[in-house]
Amino acid sequence: MRRWRNRPDTGTREGVPVSPVTAPEGRAPGPGTATTARTIRPTRPARRVRRALTALVVTVAVVAGTAGWAAGSGQVPVTGPPPGSAAWVGDTSLGRALPDPASATPRQVAAFFRTLTPTQQRALAHRHPAVVGNLDGAPLALRYEANETALRHDARFAHLAGRGRQILAFDPRGRGQVAEVYGDLARSRRVAVVVPGSDIDAGTYDRPTDPDGTPAGMAKRLRAATRGTAVIAWAGYTTPVGVGLDAATGGLAEAGAPRLVRFADGLAALGVPTPAVFCHSYGSVVCGLAAPRLNARDLVVLGSPGVRAGNVAELRTGARVWAAKDPSDWISDVPNVQFLGLGHGTDPAAPEFGARPVPAADAHGHTGYFAPGTESLRAFAAIAQGDVR
Repeated sequence: MRRWRNRPDTGTREGVPVSPVTAPEGRAPGPGTATTARTIRPTRPARRVRRALTALVVTVAVVAGTAGWAAGSGQVPVTGPPPGSAAWVGDTSLGRALPDPASATPRQVAAFFRTLTPTQQRALAHRHPAVVGNLDGAPLALRYEANETALRHDARFAHLAGRGRQILAFDPRGRGQVAEVYGDLARSRRVAVVVPGSDIDAGTYDRPTDPDGTPAGMAKRLRAATRGTAVIAWAGYTTPVGVGLDAATGGLAEAGAPRLVRFADGLAALGVPTPAVFCHSYGSVVCGLAAPRLNARDLVVLGSPGVRAGNVAELRTGARVWAAKDPSDWISDVPNVQFLGLGHGTDPAAPEFGARPVPAADAHGHTGYFAPGTESLRAFAAIAQGDVR
């Protein structure tokens, strides 16, 4: 694997040319007055502020010109326990308290379900499908069953039900969130999780018009390129819509990061192998914020606007960190800044960040990293399978 070359610096040095120095108002210049142009340099803090503000203006202009400006509407993130939690907590059918989705850890949830008979488990899933289907730490097959029930009763997302699909999470609140498993998660020795970026929800998560740019499509491509790796498409957070403040700030990522951490903890509580996590576009911001607590073997960011860290060390993760960026990806033209909450910081694909480089020269654009036959997909498959050191 090779490292990307740094782009040449096309900026100008700081310094403001000013007019020749003149004598005080109303007097002619004296013989000792300098009349050649000189440069007055701003103070260092002023230079930093001006540089950051300039970069932010350029960021907006570049994104508008390359991605196609779409005034992104502000999104309210889905947070807290799953819908129906109040009824679940009030259920006394077992003669004992059920684990509170708002406070019980995935390990506590897993321990609770191990004390139940299969009949008791299915009864809970039948009465509370929205809770059991999203309860990290609950048995995998039980979650699949619960989410199948929930989807069949939701007209908006009924298309996700049936056909042998393994829906590991489904939350109808807001624009809808979903996670789907490809492969045998209970038996696979290798696992990968795909975290998507903007404009993804339960309605767009598997749209056929963009198979390489949706989490479902990415997961299917990765699954097909590996030898039996189970791949999870995780659209489990509220993503930005369009290019706007939500995409340029970290608010939605800050809400999504704990959800990703808890999801991964739920896998660990069931003995699922530690996954390689692939984070696309704004999804890499989520992964960057989750990194210190995320149960991951490898962290792979692709088409990233930044991960809110200046280098690998600042991620504070024990996972191996990889980065891929195709030269034709429009996100390469967005300045990597972070100032007053805007922007996401250093380019993870830059050599100075310290991530392991992933070849992606033939990925073609922002959503081509998982396209069949590309170097990037072959590299992703090797990482997912643990074939690289």
